[in-house]
Amino acid sequence: MALAPFGARSDFDLNPHVVGDTAYQCTHRHAAVLCGLRERAGRLHVVLTRRAGHLRNHAGQVAFPGGCVDPTDASTRHAALREAEEEIGLPASKVRVLGTLDEYITSSGFHVTPFVGIVASDFRPEPDPGEVDLVFEPPLDFLMDPANQRRHHVMRDGKRLYYHAMPWNEHYIWGATAAMLKTLSDRLAAREKAPEAVTL
Repeated sequence: MALAPFGARSDFDLNPHVVGDTAYQCTHRHAAVLCGLRERAGRLHVVLTRRAGHLRNHAGQVAFPGGCVDPTDASTRHAALREAEEEIGLPASKVRVLGTLDEYITSSGFHVTPFVGIVASDFRPEPDPGEVDLVFEPPLDFLMDPANQRRHHVMRDGKRLYYHAMPWNEHYIWGATAAMLKTLSDRLAAREKAPEAVTL
């Protein structure tokens, strides 16, 4: 099975008014993340982390397992799987990669390739405390429901900046992570309308 690409997405999709602002122009580092789907009690869940509070980038935020692509990585896929094992103890042997979602550009300087994969049901997270405070798994159907997909904003430098958000229980899933989940939601919705055109 494969995920057919729709195109690139970015933080600027909701904020076209800041694309030309020099404050948001930067060189992007290539990163890769894993959107892991795990079945529990007959229901798919998404494997997410809360990043450690002392990290330099995105401290305390909800994220997929993942990180920067290293020169020694054989591919972006290898980087996503390597980072997942380093961060939460998920070996590549317990992941069946389905494909990728649209690549994502963040305003903080990252060019992210999100991979989607099925995680073995017997996987038990072992988070690295140096990188991850918590591993949790919200239900996929909750995150894919448009009723739970919100658009919030903050004021920065006198500008209103919008972002995707999907609050679940005590967890605030937002920003690039929520946007990539929204991409998955859009892909699944399109597949329902035209299954011959979109594969998953």
